Amino acid sequence: MNIHVPVKVKKLNPAATLPTYATPWAAGADLYACEPQPVTVAPGETVLIHTGLAIELPDGYAGLVYARSGLALKRGLAPANKVGVIDSDYRGELMVAMHNHGAVPQTLEPGERLAQLIVTPYVVAAFEETDTLSDTNRGEGGWGSTGSK
Repeated sequence: MNIHVPVKVKKLNPAATLPTYATPWAAGADLYACEPQPVTVAPGETVLIHTGLAIELPDGYAGLVYARSGLALKRGLAPANKVGVIDSDYRGELMVAMHNHGAVPQTLEPGERLAQLIVTPYVVAAFEETDTLSDTNRGEGGWGSTGSK
């Protein structure tokens, strides 16, 4: 069951492409590069790529920008910050800091799909300072403390 949440999108550049879902069951909508020319990302380099779009997310929702798995796996290109967070009060241009994890330069073409946007509800925590926390079986066990199997 898909839940449809209205999200206003403003084209800041007439060449921009609105986010699109590849299939009716896709969780993420593709974001497209909106650059006047191809952009080459050298190995180990991070380049900010424009989408030409601004969005208005409803209160209580955030936009999460993730890598496109094919682009990351086949070409080594993924968002530099791993997951970008778009707050509901942000009205600026959506941009993706693309990092080349590979060993060869990669070129992004204008209009190429570069990342995916997931719109999701979130909860605002009410943090309360305390001197004690409840006990659990795990306790203070950190990385790897629950085993590997």
